[in-house]
Amino acid sequence: MSTSYPGDLSSAIEMEAEDMKNAGTGDLRSDLADLKKDLDALLGKASTLTDRELRDARDRLFAKFGSVKEAAQEQFQQGVGIASDYAKEKPMQAVAIAAGVGLLLGALTRR
Repeated sequence: MSTSYPGDLSSAIEMEAEDMKNAGTGDLRSDLADLKKDLDALLGKASTLTDRELRDARDRLFAKFGSVKEAAQEQFQQGVGIASDYAKEKPMQAVAIAAGVGLLLGALTRR
């Protein structure tokens, strides 16, 4: 059921989505850059595609977006775990860092 688009956009999107599934979290910035590149390519070719091809491309992009979202959530959870472990190991430093960040944000919001 794979439809061929001009410039083989379909296979590029499918390969990127498969790579994300296989890579786990991977490099999130790279994944987001690839997603943007695919969106730009789709927008550039949208006027030459049929309605069905547009729907198929949209579905593939949403699937890819879901993969990026899952990777971001996994990285966020890892970050929370690392921060939690750090706070447990060094509670005074964690409090000092939090106080410093709070003071910085307070100073920035006053202006």
